[in-house]
Amino acid sequence: MHATFWNERYGAEEYVYGTAPNAWFAAQLSLLTPGRILLPAEGEGRNAVYAAQQGWEVTAFDISESGRSKALNLADVKGVTLTYHVGTLEEIPALRSDFDALGLVFAHFPAAVRAGLCGRLLTHLRSGGSLIFEAFAKDQLQYQKQHGSGGPQQADMLYSSNEVRVEFPGVDFSALEEVEVRLDEGPFHRGLAKVVRGVGVLG
Repeated sequence: MHATFWNERYGAEEYVYGTAPNAWFAAQLSLLTPGRILLPAEGEGRNAVYAAQQGWEVTAFDISESGRSKALNLADVKGVTLTYHVGTLEEIPALRSDFDALGLVFAHFPAAVRAGLCGRLLTHLRSGGSLIFEAFAKDQLQYQKQHGSGGPQQADMLYSSNEVRVEFPGVDFSALEEVEVRLDEGPFHRGLAKVVRGVGVLG
């Protein structure tokens, strides 16, 4: 899934994953004191804009120029500002290393690069900073067939709770579970689904 794929998907006039924040992300963010948050693979900006509305200083990035454009448009409509880079973690300007929170919401990457990427992202989170995570679980392949609820079709891009724990070393998870949810996040995330969700603090 390269930039061309995401530019085409986000090139639609509608927000294909909706403009409301992910429910788990919003619920966990509400428990934290606003500070600086990093949001990789942020797409059309629904979570970034919501965080900015709650008083967070937001830095986001994605490989899609179309995603960035729609995110900034949404931010303008909602009357907030955010910093949004286009590119991979290696391509964007150097990021600070003391973010108060890191949010990964349906940020799916091939397993071959994912573990290293997750570890590098953690270097931008301060000690005591919070990780908020939600992504499709391995069982989502079956949920796709039965419910058409979205997500990657490659098994190695899906998560297990154990993989999350291993790929985010040093995070003390207060919650980490695989659960069935009913998504209503635009036309590509709708219906019964299986996700891995967690929240934790970096030691």
